[in-house]
Amino acid sequence: MAITNNHTERPYSIKLWPPSESTRFRLVERMIDNLSSVSFFSNKYGLLNKEVAADNAKKIEDIAFLAANDFAAKEPNADGSVTVQFYAKEASKLMLEVLKRGPVGQKVTDVEKQKPKTVEASPMNASVFDISGGDRGFVDEVLAEKLLRPLAEAGNTYTKICFSNQSFGLGAARVAERILMGVQKNLKDVDLADFIAGRSEAEALEVMSIFSSVLQGCELRSLNLSDNALGEKGVRAFGSLLKSQKVLEELYFMNNGISGDAARAICELLPSVENLKILHFHNNMTGDDGAEAVSQLVRNCSVLEDFKCSSTRVCTEGGIALAGALAAGTSLKKLDLRDNMFGQKAGVALSEALSRHLDLTEAYLSYLALRDKGTIALAKSLAEGAPSLKVLEIAGNEITEKAAQDLAECLASKKLLTKFVASENELKDEGSVVVCKALMEGHEYLKELDLSANGISRIGAKAAAEAVINKPDFDLLNIDGNFISEEGIDAVKDVLRNSVKGVSVLGSLEDNDLEGEVDYSYENTDDDEDEKESSNGDDDLEAKLKDLKMQ
Repeated sequence: MAITNNHTERPYSIKLWPPSESTRFRLVERMIDNLSSVSFFSNKYGLLNKEVAADNAKKIEDIAFLAANDFAAKEPNADGSVTVQFYAKEASKLMLEVLKRGPVGQKVTDVEKQKPKTVEASPMNASVFDISGGDRGFVDEVLAEKLLRPLAEAGNTYTKICFSNQSFGLGAARVAERILMGVQKNLKDVDLADFIAGRSEAEALEVMSIFSSVLQGCELRSLNLSDNALGEKGVRAFGSLLKSQKVLEELYFMNNGISGDAARAICELLPSVENLKILHFHNNMTGDDGAEAVSQLVRNCSVLEDFKCSSTRVCTEGGIALAGALAAGTSLKKLDLRDNMFGQKAGVALSEALSRHLDLTEAYLSYLALRDKGTIALAKSLAEGAPSLKVLEIAGNEITEKAAQDLAECLASKKLLTKFVASENELKDEGSVVVCKALMEGHEYLKELDLSANGISRIGAKAAAEAVINKPDFDLLNIDGNFISEEGIDAVKDVLRNSVKGVSVLGSLEDNDLEGEVDYSYENTDDDEDEKESSNGDDDLEAKLKDLKMQ
């Protein structure tokens, strides 16, 4: 996109959308600096190194660009500046999510930093062909011939391929097409996560179509298309592959920019999900509209064991739809719905659904805006069922002491519990004491208890310590972000000295407020940035994006 200044008297002749490749590149560079710089978030969640920041920045920009393109298509009469604001807003939200996740798994050994490599095994004995190790690479035709050579060897026994973390260009895709033709009948597991990063939309769609066409003859057990900026166009580019799958057991669409239209396309293209055991839709733009489509898919997954639909912008209506779909089954073992705005009504609907899933072992229900009503309903439902529950996370749900007794009754019956997370709620001392008493007897498998940021003082903190001192495998007590005095901290340590592992199980207390209230103003940082973007009247695209940062 070239911006000219020949007619300054006609400012609206400047084309703001789409941005040029150089502008997009500069935005990525700016995000890398922001993601890897010391800030409030790095102090709280950990500092990302440049390599991890760069990977995330490119993915963020891809998804934000795709979302903005969809927005522009749906709002053809909107000023280009509105699309730019939407673009910046999406990027800002995604940056905040990455910062809050922290530097997960960013340590890389010298061996892992080597160039892409395949599994070191004899072709006659190997079953997994993996070129995802090492640094991200842009694969051209020549490199593709070298990397994929073992797949072309006669007599190989590969049943799984992993091409993730390598960006395939059109030439490389055609090489892969020729080689995969010889092994497609043997393939059972295909991982194409993050394999088109940095490619133009036109090239990426053609690459996806090539892989879709050559793999459509496979009867796959698992398919991973995560970390590719798909949108509806990308989903349909994989149409021939998706249409041919009738025995899939695992399907992953994480961090794909899946909108409502894209979710409907997935449902439309998949011919059968009756064998599906794992379905992951993490970190997408699904919303209520998309949740309605996903719920139709889930309703037909009669043997679904692991369902993940976290960080997908689903609100009450979509939450109720998903709960209704889950109520159609009985086989769930793991459920992750974190970071959606379900609200109390959807929480109640979910509680009714979970009463049918007696084999549930892990439930991740944090940041769902459940509040007391939704939490109480879920606690009662889980208390009556899920006897083998091992993990329960309900952080950030505005839970007060009013729900504590029902939570306690639920926890008391979960003798196999290994982890309970109720951070960032409002249990205070009264609620915390009730909950902790329920964990005192039995629960010998408990490894982690998190009551951080709950307005707890000395009384609640000491109760938490007393609840875990007799647990032989206990590893972490997190009571940070509360109002525990120095005397209270000493009392906690005195209690823990009598535990199996001593004071070593006490987590960091760097955010504990010894005297006053905790400042939660940071939670609206992204909203503040959005307001700044919305109020910016500058017509120049660079000017509109230059302030994109997390402070």
